[in-house]
Amino acid sequence: MALLETINVMKVFGGLTAINKVNFQLEPGRIVSIIGPNGAGKTTFFNTLTGIYSPDGGEINFNGRSLVGLRPDQIAARGISRTFQNIRLFGEMSVVENILVGMHVHLRQSPLATLLHLRKFKAEEAEAENKAVKLMQYVGLRGVGNELAKNLPYGAQRRLEIARALAADPLLLLLDEPAAGMNPQETEDVTRLFRSIRDDRGITILLIEHDMRVVMNISEHICVMDYGEKIAEGTPAEIRSNPRVIEAYLGRGAVAGQHEEKLI
Repeated sequence: MALLETINVMKVFGGLTAINKVNFQLEPGRIVSIIGPNGAGKTTFFNTLTGIYSPDGGEINFNGRSLVGLRPDQIAARGISRTFQNIRLFGEMSVVENILVGMHVHLRQSPLATLLHLRKFKAEEAEAENKAVKLMQYVGLRGVGNELAKNLPYGAQRRLEIARALAADPLLLLLDEPAAGMNPQETEDVTRLFRSIRDDRGITILLIEHDMRVVMNISEHICVMDYGEKIAEGTPAEIRSNPRVIEAYLGRGAVAGQHEEKLI
């Protein structure tokens, strides 16, 4: 059974159809990429999956249950975490505090226990802080727990956002352009991290990425969107030489002039 399935999902803004009847299936334990030119509807699709936008039609099923109508926090509690295209950290909070924010959907203590600092609250707080430090180290950040998030280098901020998403213990991790702005070494390191997240933790990964080397290197399956529609899907080898995908990225001339043209 698919971990995630969308059936004829649509999202309309005024007269613009941002997502047009997208059918998509994601099997558990895979690393899958969604690619497409700017404005193809990729981030809108992510926002619809995570409850930021409500779909205007179609079905979204996760782990056998519908997500339609749920709030983002309810969807996170079901097992979907995400990062954002533009980093959204709490800059005035420490690295550990940012990771702790990601755990809120699973914290069990009542507001009263929190307010009165009861023994159960203190025990849960200590457990959460220990987990946050381990996640910080897991993503490659060491010795920076008390640093303000805003003071971290760009690549480290990207890693911190991933750690915060992992803090919710997701079944599915959505990454929106996670390698954007990174230098080649940072990109290589974070690609290894993605494989580790899947292999070590059993977390399924769905990512949006414009760096085609990252996409072709890490993806087991690729879905291509253009103008809000899914225009192709398949293995990296199939997508690399798909005429419709080449046309979407490079224009009709690339397809007409060179049948062997590839994306990378």
